[in-house]
Amino acid sequence: MFVASVIVSALLALATALSGYNKVTRNPQLVESLHKVGVTDRYVPVLGTLLLAGAAGTAVGIWWAPIGIAATACFVLYFLGALVAHLRVKDWPGVGPTAGLMLFSAAALVLRLLSA
Repeated sequence: MFVASVIVSALLALATALSGYNKVTRNPQLVESLHKVGVTDRYVPVLGTLLLAGAAGTAVGIWWAPIGIAATACFVLYFLGALVAHLRVKDWPGVGPTAGLMLFSAAALVLRLLSA
């Protein structure tokens, strides 16, 4: 179970770090997508920083279970909020990737809990 947890956690950390980097650097395509769901320019780097911190926590959590559990649980909540935001404004193209990341975060959380 631990090997699966490491693989899923590493992939989640990579995906969220890339997403966080794109938010912090204000990738125009990503910023436009965030504007659709009501995120103002002021909060784009904040969301990116949260993703980068979570990615770091997920990576550290491979070796220290409490941090990994906390980081992946926060990712589940983060992506749940993002999913609600996309559904609220009927941004259907954004629902799939967001739901996928939420489910991937939940899988990482379950695997980390089972291997702790």
